[in-house]
Amino acid sequence: MNAENSLAIQIENLTKTYGKNRGIDDVSFEVEKGEIFGFLGPNGAGKSTTIRCLLGLIRPTGGSAAILGSDIVKGHRDIMKRIGYMPSETQFYPSMKVSEVIQFAADVRGVDCREESAKLCQRLKVDTNKRIEELSLGNRKKVGIVCAMQHKPELFIFDEPTSGLDPLIQAEFFELVREYNEQGATCFLSSHVLSEIRKYCRKAAIIREGKLIACDTIENLAHTGAKFIRAEGVSDLALEGMSKVNKTGSGMEFVYSGSMNLLLKALSEKDVKDLSIEEPSLEDVFMQYYD
Repeated sequence: MNAENSLAIQIENLTKTYGKNRGIDDVSFEVEKGEIFGFLGPNGAGKSTTIRCLLGLIRPTGGSAAILGSDIVKGHRDIMKRIGYMPSETQFYPSMKVSEVIQFAADVRGVDCREESAKLCQRLKVDTNKRIEELSLGNRKKVGIVCAMQHKPELFIFDEPTSGLDPLIQAEFFELVREYNEQGATCFLSSHVLSEIRKYCRKAAIIREGKLIACDTIENLAHTGAKFIRAEGVSDLALEGMSKVNKTGSGMEFVYSGSMNLLLKALSEKDVKDLSIEEPSLEDVFMQYYD
């Protein structure tokens, strides 16, 4: 098997510009088949723009990409048959019943999904008798999950899938992702929720202001050399490399990625009552990429 056959997604120098407005710029990364891959970044970073380019919903300005070995432009029709996509905001015809929407999504693909959709509706507690206009945001999201999963695609592409879902349904959603993944499916998970990426993904790409700033295993992304510093008795320290600064009642705490010698020199000029240096949490490490 060559490298291309082992890739679910391959993106090379993908660019999308909107005049003066920021889109994405020179984005490149790969997702191997069988992975649960995280695509992480704050809101407005370019996650949805990247996904819409991949799906052919918008045309890239430059670069190229392939999904399951097919070029996203030339092979668009083939790609859409083999993936399940859930947008960050699910929109359906408001007067349709949930059961009609789910059946319509199956009919479009020409697949009998009744058994799988029934299982998904039971697991996610979807009321199929209600009309879309009667549903809350979270319940519309659940319908979107069923439509994306019921045909058991080779690749799932989820854009902020858990926003609006209660914690129990979030857990059930990820259990379903895990089960499909064990059956061979690949999952591309776009999220700004750090805990989701940490818990369920082995690798992740991080995008900020339209540019890819990191792509590696979660373990390697977490090893930045940064430390969590707590300095009691210090209230006015300012050094390059400080982030997540929080002033406490008796001092300061912050994440520091600069020179330790410079830090100790600066602290030696302060009236330090107590000092602790620890490994930062994964959330603090990832926030450094955001900052």
